[in-house]
Amino acid sequence: MGCAGSSQTKGNVKKIRKPKPWKHPQPITKSQLIQLREEFWDTAPHYGGRKEIWDALREAAEADPTLAQTTLNTAGITVQNADLTVCYDERGTRYELPKYVLSEPKNLIQES
Repeated sequence: MGCAGSSQTKGNVKKIRKPKPWKHPQPITKSQLIQLREEFWDTAPHYGGRKEIWDALREAAEADPTLAQTTLNTAGITVQNADLTVCYDERGTRYELPKYVLSEPKNLIQES
């Protein structure tokens, strides 16, 4: 039994992929992007859900898609969106990941 909108049905597992190309509201450097990601992962467990699920989501977000799927399966995480922006744990708790922790924006600027 899954949540409404869950992809966990027999033979219908969504293939994990990076989010579609996106733009940050303003051009951002790689170090600023890394700082945003660290802040998100440091604070995410304080907004609900279980720490071990957040840890698995971080591992999946930073892995290649094949390893990400294995990580999610092992942790009992169901993806609603194949780009990992919305996921659920086995208890039905919703976890939302911003695109900036999943991929780089189109307007990433090179640091000199």
